[in-house]
Amino acid sequence: MRMEGRFEVGAPRERVWRCITDATLMVACIPGCEEIEPVDARSYRARVLVEVGPIKARFNLVVEVTEELPFDRVASVTRGEEGTRASMLSADNLVTLTELGPELTEVRYSSEVSVTGRLAKYGLGMMRKRVDRLGVQFAERFRERIGSGALSA
Repeated sequence: MRMEGRFEVGAPRERVWRCITDATLMVACIPGCEEIEPVDARSYRARVLVEVGPIKARFNLVVEVTEELPFDRVASVTRGEEGTRASMLSADNLVTLTELGPELTEVRYSSEVSVTGRLAKYGLGMMRKRVDRLGVQFAERFRERIGSGALSA
């Protein structure tokens, strides 16, 4: 399943970069994310709750940054499983930043997501319908934190 979108942020590209690459700040922006902890300089553990209709799945994930080009793009790979191994998730992710003006940055994101197991069997159809809403929620939360100064650097 492909998940992609774009949104604009009223902040300089360098500031958006610092925020988007700070995993501890992303906890509050990523829908369903309960925890992120650094493992080393290029990888993180995360716990994410996915709710699709009546189905709830809590995933233990490892996110590995595979490429960083400061102020321009970051690529990562996400792999993990639901605690009971009832569902597995993997995703190849790319985020790019484009300066539209001194105080305006475009954020583009794309993920090729694969889900197997219980969540795929019973919730994939509903999940496809919900993907766009998750992107909108992330953008709203991120903009809110940039505007409030919570993500200031």
